Amino acid sequence: MNQWLDERLHISRLNDKFLRKAFPVHHSFFLGEITLFSLIILIITGIVLALSYEPSNSLVVNSFDPGTADKPNMLPAAYHSVLKLNAMPFGDMLRRVHHWMANIMVAAAVIHMMRIYFTGAFKKPREINWWIGMLLLIFAALTAVTGYILPYDNYSYNTVKVVYGIAASIPWIGTWLAQAAFAGNFPGDGIIPRIYGYHIMLLPGILLALTGAHMLIMIKQKHTQPQYAKRIAYKKIVGVPLLTQQTPIMLMLTLLFAGIVLLFAAFIPVHPSHPSEFFGPPSTTPINNIKPDWYLLWIFGALAIIPSFEFNIFGGIIGSEFTGAILLPTVVLGAMFAVPMLDRSKDNNYYAENPTNHPVRLAIGTAFMALLIVMSVAGYKPDLISANVLTTANANTVLWILIFVVPAVTYFATIGIVRGIRALREADERDSLAHSAAADD
Repeated sequence: MNQWLDERLHISRLNDKFLRKAFPVHHSFFLGEITLFSLIILIITGIVLALSYEPSNSLVVNSFDPGTADKPNMLPAAYHSVLKLNAMPFGDMLRRVHHWMANIMVAAAVIHMMRIYFTGAFKKPREINWWIGMLLLIFAALTAVTGYILPYDNYSYNTVKVVYGIAASIPWIGTWLAQAAFAGNFPGDGIIPRIYGYHIMLLPGILLALTGAHMLIMIKQKHTQPQYAKRIAYKKIVGVPLLTQQTPIMLMLTLLFAGIVLLFAAFIPVHPSHPSEFFGPPSTTPINNIKPDWYLLWIFGALAIIPSFEFNIFGGIIGSEFTGAILLPTVVLGAMFAVPMLDRSKDNNYYAENPTNHPVRLAIGTAFMALLIVMSVAGYKPDLISANVLTTANANTVLWILIFVVPAVTYFATIGIVRGIRALREADERDSLAHSAAADD
C-alpha cells in the first residue's frame, strides 16, 4: 500500500522535504502554534454552532414565552436561536469555548508578534511574513467583532450601532460605505445575514489564505534560530524533525491547551457579568458603559477622551469619531507595518537577537505597549469617575497627561535598565578575564 501510494503521490518526497523539517526547540516558538490551534478549534466549534444558528433578524414567536394569540411574544430569529442554543445540553458551553478561544487567538497572536519584534525576527528576509502577520492580526480582530454581533441581543445591537456609526463617520464616503457594509441603513432587515456571511465565509477564508501563505513562507525561509544554535552549528538549522518529534509535542500542547480552555469556559460565561438573556432582545434602550473586547479597548479609550469637534472640508465632515476610531488606529497600525522598513542592515538575519543588545528598539516597543495600556485604561473613564478616582472636570486632562508621560517614562526607564544590565554584564566579563589571567599565572 505504501509503495502504491508513493508511486502516485510521491509521499517519500513529501517526507524528505517537509515532514522532516527541523523545528527549533524553544518555548517562545509555540506562540504561533497556539494561534494556529485556536483558529482550528474556532472553525470546528463555529461549524457546530452554525448548525443551530438562524442568521435572520426576522421576527419569530418566542418558544420559551409565546405570549397569547392576540399578543404573541416576538423575537428576532437570530436572538431566539441563541436562546435555544443556550438551552441545549452543552450549547452554552460551546458558545463559551468559541468566544474565549477567539480572545486567546488574538492574545497569542499579539504576544507572538511581540516576540518577533523584540528579537528582530522581522528583519530581512522575513519582512513579508511580518506584514502577513499584521494582516492576520487585523482580520482576526474583525472576525471576532462580527462574531460579537451575531447573537443579536441588546448588547450586540448596541455594539453594531457603534460600529455602524464609526463606518458612517468616514468623510465623503461614510454613509455609502456603512450602507454597503451593513446591507442598508441601521437597523435594517439584512444586517444579520450580511454579518453572518462575513463571519463564516469571507473573513475565515481570508484568515485561512493568510495563514497558509504565512506558513509556506516560514517553511521556505526557515525559522529564526535561537542564540544557542549559533554556538552549535553556525548558519545551520538546529532542531527536531517535524513528524517524529515536533508533532507529538504539538499534539500534547494542543490537548493541554484545549483542556485549559474547556476548564476556563466552564466557569466564565461569554459576558462575565450577565448572560444573553439578561440583556434581552434588541431595543432602543441603551446599555451603560458598553465596552469592546480588550484588544479594541484602546480605540474605545481614544474615543472617550478626544474632545467633540467637526470640520467641514469640501463637503466631508472630519469629526472626533472618525479621528479616534479610524484615523488614529490607521496611524498606529501603519507604524507597526513600517517596522521592517526601519531596519538598515543588508545581511539576512538568521538568529533571534537579545533584546538588551538593541536598547532603542526595546525601549520603543515597551513605550508603545505602555501607550496602548494607558489608552485602554482611558476606556474605563466612566468607571474611574463613578469610583471617585477621577472627576468629570479633570478626567480628560489627567488621562491626556498620562498618555504622554507614561510612554516617555517607560522609554527612558527601559534605556536605563538596559544600560544597568549591560554594565553588570561587562563587569562579569572583566571579572572572568581577571580570574582567567590569575589562573594562568
